[in-house]
Amino acid sequence: MKKLFTLAVVAATMMFSQTANAQVQFGVKAGVNLSSISMSHDEDAIDASNRTGFFAGATAVFQLPIVGLGVDGSILYDQREAKLKISNTGISATPSDESLKLQQIAVPINIRYGFGLGSLASAFVFAGPQFGFNVGDKKTEVVKNLVAWETESTNFSLNFGVGVMALNHLQVTANYNLALGKTSELSFKNAYNEAFHPEVKASSWQIGVAYLF
Repeated sequence: MKKLFTLAVVAATMMFSQTANAQVQFGVKAGVNLSSISMSHDEDAIDASNRTGFFAGATAVFQLPIVGLGVDGSILYDQREAKLKISNTGISATPSDESLKLQQIAVPINIRYGFGLGSLASAFVFAGPQFGFNVGDKKTEVVKNLVAWETESTNFSLNFGVGVMALNHLQVTANYNLALGKTSELSFKNAYNEAFHPEVKASSWQIGVAYLF
């Protein structure tokens, strides 16, 4: 966690160090997550499907003194969910349909390149790292004495997306947040009392709207 926090601080410091020569806009941002989870082991008894979550918080956009080039950063409360369907194939006598939840403070920092679409709008592409800090339950018992969901304290991911800015204030973005490394871990036992600990990665499609002052 200390390493991720240090990287986040360094990245934020570099971003804010550009303010002397940059045009800065601050604002608020919110949107939806369409998340899915992938596991390191393909277990027939588990089916994780997409669920909708949300994110909201503060954002800033820095237009650098290079035509089209900018940096944006945000501090967001980010909640993601995935539906976990546990069948009766060796784990439990009765099927279970549970939701897994990830709650975190997300700090995305993106490099962006924009181009005009006319006097009223512009479009841009962006990419960059995102640092996540868990603020939810560290460990949740999904099925008593059988399945547990344990979330990492920190996680790291990458964003790739596109956006449109209208009237220099209203911003709409769409991006894919790709999890790198383990986001969490499932711990469960089958009917033979054999323990499994598949690693879980939670990636997400995101649609966001921001208003910049």
